[in-house]
Amino acid sequence: MTVKSSQSDLQVQIRWLIRRDMVEVLKIEQESFEFPWSEEDFLTCLRQRNCIGMVAESDQRIVGFMIYELHKSKLHILNFAVDSGVRRLQVGTQMAQKLIDKLSQQRRNEIILEVRETNLDAQLFFRQHNFRAVTILRNHYDDTTEDAYMMCYRLDESGGLLLPSGQQNRISNLDAA
Repeated sequence: MTVKSSQSDLQVQIRWLIRRDMVEVLKIEQESFEFPWSEEDFLTCLRQRNCIGMVAESDQRIVGFMIYELHKSKLHILNFAVDSGVRRLQVGTQMAQKLIDKLSQQRRNEIILEVRETNLDAQLFFRQHNFRAVTILRNHYDDTTEDAYMMCYRLDESGGLLLPSGQQNRISNLDAA
């Protein structure tokens, strides 16, 4: 995927999340989600051996984060957010690309995540990055009866993008503008 760069794009350093980043990560989490994770949710997740936390940093300030799990053949995004003040400046794109780049390096061939049915911004963001909605998870969340879309980015054996075949729904039918 080629990302067009412009003068307004914010270049970031993507690195491991460390304990002192939590204040800024929690601030982004609180402003980004109606049902945000607590600090204990983050810590419980990050204590797991297969759970990785990454942050995007610009001018010594955290401007985005992602939490994902490593599995044998896939990466599972658990949480992903960008500071509202720098959205649309390619921060999320740089983080998503960093994760996509890990697929060939770690011999994992897909990335999956669940997106709330009401989170259209996230659905469209991941759709623009070649993720496809592959199934609907009914009553997926503990805090509401809201459904989720399972979205997937998959590589084939040659390292090229493999789109799920024959799966049609209102998200997968959208053409990226």
